[in-house]
Amino acid sequence: MAKKNKKPKVRPGAWFVPVRGSYLPASPMGWWTYVPFVGYLIFSLVFGINETSSKYVAVLFIAANWLFATVLMTYVAAKKS
Repeated sequence: MAKKNKKPKVRPGAWFVPVRGSYLPASPMGWWTYVPFVGYLIFSLVFGINETSSKYVAVLFIAANWLFATVLMTYVAAKKS
């Protein structure tokens, strides 16, 4: 028998809910944190492609920004879940 997909349990007051090694917003405050994070990822991608001098510099710029943002967002989500 296949496992049924269960809805993750949300702790009262939690901003995020852990899902398969990641976190998803579970409250309005979670979304208010998550939307600027995604916006920053898109901004850094566009800026890295358009404003850097070479493709190598663009990749380094984008990778460094995405790594920093992802680590920070994961830390916040872990604390608020």
